[in-house]
Amino acid sequence: MTQPTEQATIWLSKGAFDALTAELEDKKGPQRAQIVAEISSARDEGDLKENGGYHAAREAQGRLEGEITALEQLLLNADTTTPSGDGTVAPGAVVTYKYDGDSDDEAETFLLASIEMKPFADGHDVFSPASPIGSALLGHKAGETVEFTGPTGRTIKVQILKAEVFQD
Repeated sequence: MTQPTEQATIWLSKGAFDALTAELEDKKGPQRAQIVAEISSARDEGDLKENGGYHAAREAQGRLEGEITALEQLLLNADTTTPSGDGTVAPGAVVTYKYDGDSDDEAETFLLASIEMKPFADGHDVFSPASPIGSALLGHKAGETVEFTGPTGRTIKVQILKAEVFQD
């Protein structure tokens, strides 16, 4: 018997949480009812073995139920806590940094959050707290230089310029 896997906490802005909650309610209500009606209508047509509409509706029902389960898990594990705003890198912070030692590099900015935040990120790149740069910068403050191993195995140094609370 396998044990259920524990989901990691995922930071979402309040706006993203509310939008995903509304999406879940739409999927559980009107979308689910529409598919049930389509299945019922196709069933009334008779022979189910050769009824393409019935099989398509059942496949759509399976996809929808999977999406509902995924959204419920996401929202169950969501954290909408606002970061402290004291310049410390934390989930929900917009981090501005530049590569250390290269004066030609422009500052870059990203939102430290879950990829599920991407549609709500107001144009920011989104890096996960579990990503190499995200995990390296967590807990550090503006003004600090941090080293981490990049995806290619190369050591990368970045200077944190600022960490601000994401506003949605």
